Parts: sequence; C-alpha cells; structure tokens
Amino acid sequence: MSSSQGQTTEDQTTENSSIHVEDCVRRAIKGDGPAFQEIYKLCSPRVYGLMTRMVGRQNADDLTQQVFMQVFRKLEQFSGDSKLETWIYRLAVNEALQYLRREKRRKAHPLDFEPEDGSTSRVETSELVERLRKAIKQLDPELCAVITLKEDAGLSYREIAEAVGIPEGTVGSRLNRARAELRKLLE
Repeated sequence: MSSSQGQTTEDQTTENSSIHVEDCVRRAIKGDGPAFQEIYKLCSPRVYGLMTRMVGRQNADDLTQQVFMQVFRKLEQFSGDSKLETWIYRLAVNEALQYLRREKRRKAHPLDFEPEDGSTSRVETSELVERLRKAIKQLDPELCAVITLKEDAGLSYREIAEAVGIPEGTVGSRLNRARAELRKLLE
C-alpha cells in the first residue's frame, strides 16, 4: 500500500468518525438515549483525564458527570462550528475552573525536588511525575487548563483557543508562562 493510499484510508476513517459523531448529536438532540450513551462513551475518558489532571482524582468523577449533564442539557446549542470534542472540552475546562475558584485550591505548596545525577529509576520517575502534577495544580487555573490541554490532551493551539475561549495567540503566551512557572516550581 502506498503512503497516499494509507492517507486516503486515514482520511476516510476520520470522515466516517465525524459523520458518526454528527449522527449521534442529531439523534441525541431528538432524545435518543443510546445516542447520548455513545457520545458519553466516546468522550468521557478524555474528559475524565482532563479533570483528573486539573482538579485531582478525588473530584474527577463528580465533575466529569457534571460536565456531561451540561452536555446533554446544552447539546442543542452545539453549532457544529468546531468538533464536538472541542466543545465538550470547553465545558469541561469551564467546570474545572469554576470548581478551582470555588474551592480556592490555588494554595501554593512547597516542592521538595532535588534532581539527581540523571539516572532515574521507575520509583524516581514516578516521584517526578507526582511532583510535576503537584506543580501543575499550583499554577493559575487558566495556565493549568492550557498546559493540560496541550501536553496531556494533545490539542492544537486552535483547538485550545476554542476550548478555553481565548484568542489563538494568547494560547502560546499562556503556554510559555505556564512552562516558565513550572520550571521555577521544580527548581
């Protein structure tokens, strides 16, 4: 198979997936329960992952459920100008930011981080990951959202801008600010 055939197959798969999502949205708006379930099945793992990184595992389940309650209440408002997943991310980010503001979880906690000689075991790697998670939670919620959507969810600048409701150029500056603050926190 040539690379152009592979690309065509990939494009067709993406197109078929988009058609499937559009069909689910249309059916869900009409009250079709299985269509709602399909949307939840397609999107909830990524929303849960985002919530886990933004607000912690202990609150991720509840907030993920709240996001999907909003999705189902507001599905008629989905215009189709962006991907459904991007629209749902926007709802999720807003829910997480509201939660963080309500709970005032922006308290800074000092990190005990001392880099070693460069050789890291699995335990040390796990500890580094945990320190990074703690550092990300110390960021301003808007910076936390942008860095999480970029690094964990792999969204493009355009998709992040749509999800968070900011200009695309602001995404880059917030990412730079988030990375600089993370460096300081991890020093």
